[in-house]
Amino acid sequence: MRLKKIKIGVIGLGYVGLPLFVKFAQKYDTLGFDINKKKILDLKKNKDITLQLKKKEFRYISNKITFNIENLKDCNILIVTVPTPVNKNKDPDLNPLKNACLLISKIIKHKDIVIFESTSFPGTTEEICAKIIEKKSLINYVKNDVYEKVLKKKNKEYFYCGYSPERINPGDGTHTLENIVKVVSASTKKTLNFVNNLYLSIIRAGTYKAESIKVAEAAKIIENTQRDINIALFNELSIIFNKLNLNTKSIIDAASTKWNFHKYEPGLVGGHCISTDPYYLTYISKKNKYSPKIILSGRKLNDGMSKWVLKNILRILNKKTPKKKIKVLMLGLTFKENCPDTRNSQLIQLSEMLIKKNMNISVFDPYIKTKSDGEINKKIVLLRNLPKQKGKFDIIIIGIKHNLFKKIKVNYLNKIKKKDGFIIDLKNLIPKRFSDFQL
Repeated sequence: MRLKKIKIGVIGLGYVGLPLFVKFAQKYDTLGFDINKKKILDLKKNKDITLQLKKKEFRYISNKITFNIENLKDCNILIVTVPTPVNKNKDPDLNPLKNACLLISKIIKHKDIVIFESTSFPGTTEEICAKIIEKKSLINYVKNDVYEKVLKKKNKEYFYCGYSPERINPGDGTHTLENIVKVVSASTKKTLNFVNNLYLSIIRAGTYKAESIKVAEAAKIIENTQRDINIALFNELSIIFNKLNLNTKSIIDAASTKWNFHKYEPGLVGGHCISTDPYYLTYISKKNKYSPKIILSGRKLNDGMSKWVLKNILRILNKKTPKKKIKVLMLGLTFKENCPDTRNSQLIQLSEMLIKKNMNISVFDPYIKTKSDGEINKKIVLLRNLPKQKGKFDIIIIGIKHNLFKKIKVNYLNKIKKKDGFIIDLKNLIPKRFSDFQL
């Protein structure tokens, strides 16, 4: 297959798929698909809730996106970018991925290439996804008289698979799609060379050929697992230093002067990657009769940080404020800075814990306009602007390091909090002496 003759279909237009679709659409005949009809209609109106696109990039969308999978039947390259969350038991939820494969099975053709970018445990692409497509599309093989001629012959495949893990970093204007090295892998050497050339045509940073699909899947999953464990270490250090009445940031800054010290920040770990990917690795590990120790320990610690923060808020509250209806202002609710994504946000978890303690919660986050996604508690009051009323809040929680919040002055915070109120600074945005608790 030649690059000049390809037609690409991107399945899933979220934080990963949307920028990928636009980048390919600038160079190739490309269609975008998502099962969310509202998202498609919004994008056609130049509305991108992920804030990934620039105004000039909307011109590549218009009539090139759809919620009807049949519109992708002429595509010979299908790229899957659907989410891979965990369920309430912290086990992998492969339903979005499996459903995407079922849709693909309706339109797959002989010699098509399916490339997966969704994060999952080693073996998912070949042992689960490819088999679903193969089994469910058998009727197409028979209709096209290809099954007997091709599929049964040794070393012949009806379609080919590739895997190129996403490395999108929402809210990061520096490490964008084209500036991050892309790992590529495929089911055959010929397919690997094609997939490699395909991504090289849009990725300035270059590519890296993994020796197998499973290696690429494993490489992706340890990227986020490593980061999760490192953050867990710094969260534990923060707990220790708070008990010793020492400022964690000051200690980290001092240690960072050594050339081989790796600097991380303590914090509430959320999102669709770091807080979920380690569970995919531990799942496949347990399936192979080994229960991870360090990975699960780090996950447990990071998952419990919102409870640790709550414990300190209640401790300070008991000392400073009479028992009454407490008014709380939370600055930030997304899982990371300069990004509208609220998936698995521990700030949302913290707000719900405070509500259960009979507190009134007001939130200002410049990246959250409505509560339409259903993740945000109905009792939370979303503010359109930073509040100005003097002495209104008992507790102010700085939860995220949005660029806007970096500009907030201590005088302003002292103005809007009550005399016996206090500030919880989870991102070390103000000097320690002005806050009653910092991570």
